[in-house]
Amino acid sequence: MNRVEIKPELLRWARERAGKSPTSLARRFPKLGDWESGQSLPTLKQLEGFAKATHTPIGYLFLPKPPVEKVPIPDFRTMGNDRIGHPSPDLLDTIYACQQRQEWYREFARSEAEKPLHFVGSLQLTMTVEKAAAKIAAELGFDVNERVRLTRWEDALRRFVEQAEALGVLVMINGVVGSNVYRKLDPREFRGFALSDDFAPLVFINGADTKSAQMFTLAHELAHIWLGETAVSDSELMQSPTNEIERWCNRVAAELLVPLDILRRDYNKGEELWAAVTRLARKFKVSTLVVLRRIHDAGGLTRDEFWAAYNAELKRLREITAEGGGNFHLTQPVRVSKRFARALIARTLEGQVLYRDAFQMLGFSKAATLHELGRSLGVI
Repeated sequence: MNRVEIKPELLRWARERAGKSPTSLARRFPKLGDWESGQSLPTLKQLEGFAKATHTPIGYLFLPKPPVEKVPIPDFRTMGNDRIGHPSPDLLDTIYACQQRQEWYREFARSEAEKPLHFVGSLQLTMTVEKAAAKIAAELGFDVNERVRLTRWEDALRRFVEQAEALGVLVMINGVVGSNVYRKLDPREFRGFALSDDFAPLVFINGADTKSAQMFTLAHELAHIWLGETAVSDSELMQSPTNEIERWCNRVAAELLVPLDILRRDYNKGEELWAAVTRLARKFKVSTLVVLRRIHDAGGLTRDEFWAAYNAELKRLREITAEGGGNFHLTQPVRVSKRFARALIARTLEGQVLYRDAFQMLGFSKAATLHELGRSLGVI
């Protein structure tokens, strides 16, 4: 049986890159320990299986040494005040897929003689947070009172997405890589990213996060689009980010979701803190972390009180598992953006896009599924 000459360090790199332990792969690859130590070599079929299991392009395994992978867009993610290194294959594959969709939609928009979107890059860091948030809200039609009247976080998020997409932003919310339920995205690695473009601005939200947290991430990434800045970020209101753009986008997102003047009217300092936090989070349809920060901004908590409450709540929220699943025909358009899906399906049915290419960008492989999705979106 022919064996493949492969360097052991590349196998170890691929396994660690995918966040896998030797034990987790031992059942499928019982000789993995010997491969990594150089005592034996895999067959080509075994190597192909290993590459698939670790989500590694097989060509990487034939390189002379492990490559240094970088996020292909500006990376503002931090843990504490330190940059996060070594992006996971889940993050990389998600960004690559979104870049492909954006490139396709950009050409589609140009073929339809659409004009560049005026709001992309229309704000500057020198603009006050209040004015920036007000401008974004006005252009979106984002009304705090309308959101307050909605009973569920899901409804508020859905409405927020609809407003962004109606303006021309492709909003994609997914908690897994593509349609692979076994590759769940980790909110601790990233919460979202923005790909700025005059014709096809795109925002991706990590759907494995809580709905209330997704509200803030969407607001944060939209601030990036209005600023005209592409980036991946954690968009979490922890210590003030060292990056000026991230600080500004965080502050604009908080003001957009919970305007400080309204918060000051609604917050009663005599009210028990957690009762107030819970009430205001439900009212504004945002996470309790955002409410805590805004109470601090309004002078309701000292710095020490804020951080004590914030860290305790952050620990509690990280133990909550976001729900997944649901009706495919409801979730799939959200995963790839309804705006994008409508355009791609229409072009496919017109014969201008190969079904094979449409399947690859939409994340499934059956014509019947595409037709059903087209009907659910009103394309057919």
